[in-house]
Amino acid sequence: MSRRAFLSQTGKVAAAYPAMLALGMLQPAPAHAFDLPGNGNGKRIVILGAGLAGLTAAYELTKLGYQCTLLEARNRAGGRCWSIRRGAVHHETDIAPQTASFDDGMYFNAGPSRIPHHHELTMHYCRELQVPIQVYNNVNEATYFFSEGKNGPLSNRKIRSREIRNDLRGYTMELLAKAIDQHQIDTGLSKEDSQKILEYLRAEGGLDLDKLYKASDRRGFIEQPGAGNKAGKIGDPHKLADIISSGLADPDFYNVAEYTYELQMTMFQAIGGMDTIAKAFEQRVGKMVRYNCEVTDILNLPEGVKILYKDKKGPGELQADLCICTLPLPVLSNIRHNFSSDVSRAIDYVPYMVTGKIGMQFKRRFWEEDEQIFGGITHTNNELTQIFYPSYDYLSKKGILLGYYNFHDKAKRVGNLSHAEREKLALEKGSLIHPQYPKEFETSFSVSWHKTPYSMGGWAIYTGINRQTLYKSLLQPDKQVYFAGEHTTYLNAWMAGAFESARRTVADVHARMTNQRVSYPTANGS
Repeated sequence: MSRRAFLSQTGKVAAAYPAMLALGMLQPAPAHAFDLPGNGNGKRIVILGAGLAGLTAAYELTKLGYQCTLLEARNRAGGRCWSIRRGAVHHETDIAPQTASFDDGMYFNAGPSRIPHHHELTMHYCRELQVPIQVYNNVNEATYFFSEGKNGPLSNRKIRSREIRNDLRGYTMELLAKAIDQHQIDTGLSKEDSQKILEYLRAEGGLDLDKLYKASDRRGFIEQPGAGNKAGKIGDPHKLADIISSGLADPDFYNVAEYTYELQMTMFQAIGGMDTIAKAFEQRVGKMVRYNCEVTDILNLPEGVKILYKDKKGPGELQADLCICTLPLPVLSNIRHNFSSDVSRAIDYVPYMVTGKIGMQFKRRFWEEDEQIFGGITHTNNELTQIFYPSYDYLSKKGILLGYYNFHDKAKRVGNLSHAEREKLALEKGSLIHPQYPKEFETSFSVSWHKTPYSMGGWAIYTGINRQTLYKSLLQPDKQVYFAGEHTTYLNAWMAGAFESARRTVADVHARMTNQRVSYPTANGS
């Protein structure tokens, strides 16, 4: 069997990752050991929420000899780590529920979809739990910029990302090179060093010998090169004034993903959907989870903690030595408790991201067949904000793309629509970029996280001031209640935040219960 055939087959099974490691095809992630001294001796810990933080806490505490019970309001584990497949049902606060009707085997990630290569703890758990992963293509110059509603000559047209990015880079380097060459900038450099900077600017911007930006094959071809006399034809660059007047240099477009630390390649994804990570945890600790249990009260006692909840049978009560609360703060804000004023204030005043997604199934992968787009993101200034193209099942017949991924006011406006209206909007706006939409579309499924019970937002948002006040209040236990989740980290919106917070809290709980000093090893092993 060839190397390529082997990878193709093993990528479909849970043994793919360890098999590739064994054959030297992948380097192992650093061992993220979490070997704490001492034993929990059956002490009872109640964990609120069976999202990634809650599952991880239970997984690690169980290894240390604790008796854990998880209360989960949903009928599934994973929380916001949720991949939508056929039959999935979604409820929101003020519209009718929807049921996914995607073809069998098809899915999209309604929650997290990407794993940065430097999130070592996430990579560690994929390895330890044998969750197979594959490369996620986050940056693709073949995708588009689309500026709607402006008056510039490039408005209301789809423009390849590589054209705008290379033109803007080239013009910017040209302006800077001219300024340095004409001594209009005091660089504090010697003549020889300034010349080195000028050479860098020429190379970075694709400038000619006169330090002028000219179009090159960096921005693509209007006629592709080929055999014989087909040398290919390069188009003229867009004028800088046209780019600016068309809105293509506005904030909607200059978030350059490859420069952002968390989005730098290489990125990964779990094969078959990101919630396979949650399911792998569930296989280990699922017997400890009580589903459909909605917490109503969290009460510190003189010794221990009491949790009141309701399930399908009615009211229930659970007492334990300690509690780890991983509930999102907007959810926790509506639960009765006897926390301190500082903790109560943090729970009530930390805002969460307003955000939504829609997965759209098409009968043909026209973005690949017609437009040579394989993964990556198209950016818009309208309600769609972003269109994500799938980084898996390349060249297959059908596909699901993310028809919008929006935030803030745009997500709020779209979230106020019904599911049918969201679908209509996604089709109308998406057709401006991909006219294939109407003919190829089959079905959709939308999620507005800020209207989703037991989430009520995408992730926590902190300002510099809130980090010094509200945030710090959540890092310490309130008597017998500890807090965990991405909102107790600097890794908001990432699965790594859930994992790191769970481990930190487990270390704190274990130190208290065993009356010893236990330090939490960071992602770098320190």
